[in-house]
Amino acid sequence: MGLIEEFLTARATRKPSPHTLAAYRRDLHAVAALVAEDDTTPLPLDALSITDLSPRVLRAAFARFAAPRAPASVHRAWSTWNSFFTFLVTDQVVAGNPMPAVGRPRALLPQPKPLRGADTPEVLLAAVARDDGRQRDPWPERDVAVVAVALCAGLRLSELLALRVGSLAGRPGERRIEVAGKGGRPRVVPIEADLDRVVADYLDSRRRRFGSRSVRPDSALLVDRHGEPLRRGGLQYLVESCYRRAGIGDRVPRGARLHALRHTFATRLAEDGASAAEIMRLLGHASLASSQTYIEVTAGQQREAIRASRTNRALAALTPGREATG
Repeated sequence: MGLIEEFLTARATRKPSPHTLAAYRRDLHAVAALVAEDDTTPLPLDALSITDLSPRVLRAAFARFAAPRAPASVHRAWSTWNSFFTFLVTDQVVAGNPMPAVGRPRALLPQPKPLRGADTPEVLLAAVARDDGRQRDPWPERDVAVVAVALCAGLRLSELLALRVGSLAGRPGERRIEVAGKGGRPRVVPIEADLDRVVADYLDSRRRRFGSRSVRPDSALLVDRHGEPLRRGGLQYLVESCYRRAGIGDRVPRGARLHALRHTFATRLAEDGASAAEIMRLLGHASLASSQTYIEVTAGQQREAIRASRTNRALAALTPGREATG
């Protein structure tokens, strides 16, 4: 369907990440292929017409699409198709959007996955700051800066990669990181003197390694051991190696990896009393609901800790006919 490519071209002007654009294409083609494979009207995919996409046909296709997939994946595909038809209606290609007639599962907000263990961030930073004789070319200043910026500013992987040396701005006492956020939403994250010092130490070490031209304002903030900008795979590998050196692999939630540092930042904000609105601004969330999950998880953890306390177990034992719990 050529209309799919037209839609993706239009979406590209909004500057979504390559991964987001690939997900749009994947979801559109997957459901379209199921429509084309319908036993009653089998068609080659390139012969599929927009007129073939009636509400009844789309409901059947989405039912088959949903069977092996998680609700979040189905919800994402539904949203993609809804955007596709909204685009077609706007361009007057079709008269109406059939997607409201196609059921979709409720989107469950992903639960935060911070590093486990109250002292884990401190253990990680201390381990990364030490020279490791097993490394061929140790660069603790750079490694500490990567982990510290992720832990103390809560940046996404793509946001870390987009940082420039000039992204750090402001006078002493008013320092900040200017972040090119998700969905083209820029934000500013204040940084304290300790993080400012860590980044300054890293940039000094970088000057010694590669010369003063390596720290021009438009240069990538995070670089590899050859002075080249870190890429996605290199940054992920670096953070994984930091976890291994700190011996905390079992404290990193499965599927979180680098994102666990961002979740730890947000969770600690919530534990220290930050509101959902403050967390939303600092993390660059599009909705307050995403930020609220950190507060709800923290409240749940606090209640579990209280329930498990020895004092509460003693109180439960005093109540006739009730066994201690926890």
